[in-house]
Amino acid sequence: MTVTHSLPDGPKIPRLLRLFKFITQPVQYMEDFAKVYGDNFTVWGSRNVHLVYFSHPQALEQIFTADPSYFDTGGGNRILQFLLGDNSLILLDGDRHQRQRQLLTPPFHGERMRAYGEAIREITQQVSNEWNIGKPFQIRASMQEITLRAILRVVFGVDEGPLFQELRQLLTSVLDFMSSPLMSSIFFFNFMQKDLGAWSPWGRITRLLQQIDQLIYALIQERRTESKQHRQDILSLLISARYADGQPMSDAELRDELMTMLVAGHETTASALTWAFYWLDQLPEVREKLLQELDTLGVNPDPSSINKLPYLTAVCQETLRIYPIVLSGFFRIVKSPIAIMGYQLPQGTAVIPSIYLAHHREAVYPQPQQFKPERFLERQFSPYEYLPFGGGNRRCIGLAFAQYEMKIALATILSQFQLSLVNKRPVRPVRRGLTLAAPAGMQMIARPQVKQANIPVRV
Repeated sequence: MTVTHSLPDGPKIPRLLRLFKFITQPVQYMEDFAKVYGDNFTVWGSRNVHLVYFSHPQALEQIFTADPSYFDTGGGNRILQFLLGDNSLILLDGDRHQRQRQLLTPPFHGERMRAYGEAIREITQQVSNEWNIGKPFQIRASMQEITLRAILRVVFGVDEGPLFQELRQLLTSVLDFMSSPLMSSIFFFNFMQKDLGAWSPWGRITRLLQQIDQLIYALIQERRTESKQHRQDILSLLISARYADGQPMSDAELRDELMTMLVAGHETTASALTWAFYWLDQLPEVREKLLQELDTLGVNPDPSSINKLPYLTAVCQETLRIYPIVLSGFFRIVKSPIAIMGYQLPQGTAVIPSIYLAHHREAVYPQPQQFKPERFLERQFSPYEYLPFGGGNRRCIGLAFAQYEMKIALATILSQFQLSLVNKRPVRPVRRGLTLAAPAGMQMIARPQVKQANIPVRV
């Protein structure tokens, strides 16, 4: 039987022009194409490699529930190999991906999450106590400090001493450099990925990563020789974990997964927290509702009580809906022809689930450009309508931890401080490496939180 391949319509513009807009105006890039071509469109690439964007819930369901063997997803993420290594969950496919995923999932659930809550609250308290009341500070830098310290303590198991300081400094350098406009371009142009010495961009990132690797491998060796069995950090749990055949993870596998957790869980949560404080200042009525809900918990509430608050949860969900940290889910390269939404996609096609466009469909989210946490209290959305952490077998394993961290950090800060933007003008997201973020220079002022009158909360 002859299979007739077909692709949705889409823009046929030169690759360089397209890439320039994709790098410099990521949101506009998506919105402009969607306005003309609708839910599904093809960006015609060079050498017969075409990118097909899907955002209709039916299409996303077909992608996420398809047999994973139809796609090469790890191969679609090779852009991250230099940073995460060959063994990263993000770059694996098939049995290796499933095997690694089963080993990595347990530390992010259940009782252990509750233990992490106290650490997150303590770190948030330490960072916010360093603010000068009434003096402008960069909100993003503070949120990054919170999330980096949280990752170092919860995942790496270090929170003081020379190793902590050195790792913190190196990781901050590499992540800031990766998020610069220059590095944002380098990601998409292979010819720029050349080590031309310590002063070249690629040379600098290579040397920073070598220094980080030395520290991580030394830390792994130190943990392997420790006799203490009561450590609850994720590195220690992974060292003691075993695959189904009884084998432990190798040093290289541990290193690559630590880097994956760091990159996937630090910048992303910092961006989400920055946006949350932006929206709470822009919309005082949302902030008042949230403060009233937090007041119902009393002083020093248990982290698990914070985690269950419905309006706080809705604020976090709407923050991740309106400006998802990643615009799209992982690229899936078609290995065997597959039908999606009636289109017959040939081998080699790159399938891209568009998170941003799915989150801005008028049919699902009326007035999608408005920040309205109430929409998450009025109805439940399917995993094909709301997908800030991706979907299917590539859904982020750290999603429960990320949401938990957001809630604890927000509640801890809001119970003591009111944060106000120095410049009240609305802002639009900008590219930060491979993610979407608020502009880096956004400044806020912290003032003591004024307790509200005890008005019943309508949620």
